[in-house]
Amino acid sequence: MYALPTSTEAVVFDCDGLLVDTEACWTVAETAIFAAHGHPFGPEQKALVIGRTVEAAGEAMAQYLGRPGAGAELAAELLEGVRKELSRGATALPGAVELVRACRAAVPIAVASNSPRELLDAALWSAGLADCFTHSFAADEVRSPKPAPELYLTACETLGVAPKRSVALEDSATGIASARAAGLYVAVVPSLPGVDLDHDWLGASLAEPELQEWARELGHGSAF
Repeated sequence: MYALPTSTEAVVFDCDGLLVDTEACWTVAETAIFAAHGHPFGPEQKALVIGRTVEAAGEAMAQYLGRPGAGAELAAELLEGVRKELSRGATALPGAVELVRACRAAVPIAVASNSPRELLDAALWSAGLADCFTHSFAADEVRSPKPAPELYLTACETLGVAPKRSVALEDSATGIASARAAGLYVAVVPSLPGVDLDHDWLGASLAEPELQEWARELGHGSAF
């Protein structure tokens, strides 16, 4: 395992499945679409869509379900389903609020999400995290969302910090690929169990003492 340096100058968080427990909302919507086409929805199918934009998830579902050309239609169904589930509320995941506050006290922070702005704002607001972030970046605000590096590069540029001096917190392979391509360190808390993900730090929760201690030590110039 590589160290996450406490000389880090910025921290950029993913949202869905990392800060906010929204993956359940996505899974309900995804399950309904697969069921409507006579297919079960389990870990294998979730791995096809997790971390993707709504549009990319629609295309992946269209290919899997044998409906070429139906990506936009399925994406629209998915967006409406997630919107409906999110309207019922979503909570911050364990350790998220404490970690965000500890990081914010020491360095600039931002959110870089593959959700559209509408869903990103709803998730952060529902979890009580909206006021924690001055800067957030959504998939529909860049030309090339994750796994391309643009979201993370945009976040770092806005924060005025070099990517190599920044840490991304992610939960999916799509997000990790984006952060790596941008040149950030990557701390990972997987949404799906049993997956092998690239990482500099890997844990089961944002509440893990090691990660929380790293956040409290930011700016002290050492590493764990």
